[in-house]
Amino acid sequence: MIKLVNKYLDLSNYLNAKKDFEDLFLSHPNYPSVFAVTDSLNTLAIENIVIKVPKEQLHELPNSFLAIFNQDLVLVNKTDELIVVETEKSKKSILTTDDFSRDWNGVVLAIEPNESPVVESLKENPKWLKYSILILALIVLSSFYNDYKLSDYTFLITSLFGLLISVFIVQEKFGVNNQIVSKFCNINPNTSCESVINSYNEEVNKWFSFSDLPLVFFVTGVLAILIHPSNSGLVGFFSLLSFPVVLYSIWIQKNQIKKWCVLCLAVSFLMVIQGLGWLLKPGSFISLTLINFFQYLFSLILVLSVWFAIKPVIEGKLTAENSVKDLTKFRRNYVLFDFLSKEINDLEAFDKLEGLHFGNSDASVKLSIIISPSCGHCHKAFEDSFELIWKFPEKIFLNVLFNINPENSQNPYKVVVERLLMINETNPENTVEAISDWHIKKMSLEAWQNKWSVNSVSMKVNLQIQQQYDWCSHNGFNYTPVKIVNNKLFPSEYELKELKYFINDILENNEELGEDALMRA
Repeated sequence: MIKLVNKYLDLSNYLNAKKDFEDLFLSHPNYPSVFAVTDSLNTLAIENIVIKVPKEQLHELPNSFLAIFNQDLVLVNKTDELIVVETEKSKKSILTTDDFSRDWNGVVLAIEPNESPVVESLKENPKWLKYSILILALIVLSSFYNDYKLSDYTFLITSLFGLLISVFIVQEKFGVNNQIVSKFCNINPNTSCESVINSYNEEVNKWFSFSDLPLVFFVTGVLAILIHPSNSGLVGFFSLLSFPVVLYSIWIQKNQIKKWCVLCLAVSFLMVIQGLGWLLKPGSFISLTLINFFQYLFSLILVLSVWFAIKPVIEGKLTAENSVKDLTKFRRNYVLFDFLSKEINDLEAFDKLEGLHFGNSDASVKLSIIISPSCGHCHKAFEDSFELIWKFPEKIFLNVLFNINPENSQNPYKVVVERLLMINETNPENTVEAISDWHIKKMSLEAWQNKWSVNSVSMKVNLQIQQQYDWCSHNGFNYTPVKIVNNKLFPSEYELKELKYFINDILENNEELGEDALMRA
């Protein structure tokens, strides 16, 4: 589903959301269900809807949407007369409206398009651009110091293409998703790079596998040619020696696996081109010198040393990422979250406390934080809370309370609470800016006081500070921040920003409780 949803996000102008969606979707407790898709989109604050539409209203749907077709999730792009259906394996079918309606069950998953997409600079300066600039700089530097012939550039360019394809092969081996590669690898039912690459599961030794061979070969070739262009002859010579391996690889794909690997075939093609180029070049064997062998051997040893050093790091990183996804899936289990959420005492008195209110007062998720202006951790608690109501303004209501001793005249930060509550009482339109200056911008006490002055502090404000302090003392909250969600203590095992994972679960739970209450009534 990831490929289809990512493509749909592209079409809907959510270019920056694809990586976040993938992480949320893979770590969702209900992966890989449609609910996991919608819940992940909700977590990213992307408006979406799953609805069953009468088939006669198909023409009223947007031009692009996800649908259940032949019991599979597909991406649909429609025109007035034809419909293009794309599957997870990038297989496309062009159908008439009647043909599509026949196997469509009417279920649609639609995303609200992003009307103000962020213009990305080359998609956030991808790593390939940095590497391309580095390689180009090395080629220019090598060309400046060495005399290249046309044949040398031919071997260098084919080796660079081989290097790029080899990187894709290693990605497939490690299970790294690349949408562009996937399109080519699954161009028809007889092609599958993943099946072929993973079938070569025999290791040359415990450090080296067959999928590493193309990468090492082409990186060594590029490095040797950059050291001196005359080494291109040796690159062609070793490509010629690899012909039996190329034939064996093709035989394996045709007769045993019975699937074609587009990446493997591309590597084989490049090696054949290099081998034939060297074989047909006049005097190619005579041009090989002992110096060429030493320079190529140096390149090979350097490449192997670097690869042996970074390969375990890459494997460890990917293993750690998979472990984190499994752990996140466990942490996102609402049953566990609800079990760890403890009821608070003296609920009647808590409801009477008047703090600073932000967001939709009718929201089903009511978040309260009890903070202190002198607490460094409270800055982050408020920032995380404010980010939640900014992303989910209709779903979360934020109530900010304070735990500060009103009788402690030695506390210089007492004035911050007094003035915030007074500003909220007299000029509520300035409350957001005032509290943001303190907890988000982290202004100094002197600068903040100079900006936010009040004439006096009312008895009502003093009473509220006392009541909030007394309630915290009565319930043993002698620390800050305290986080409360729907009258339950937010589990200390979770970070506040993780509340976004459980918004829909809390909403559903509230609806169930409401239905139970109606039935009892």
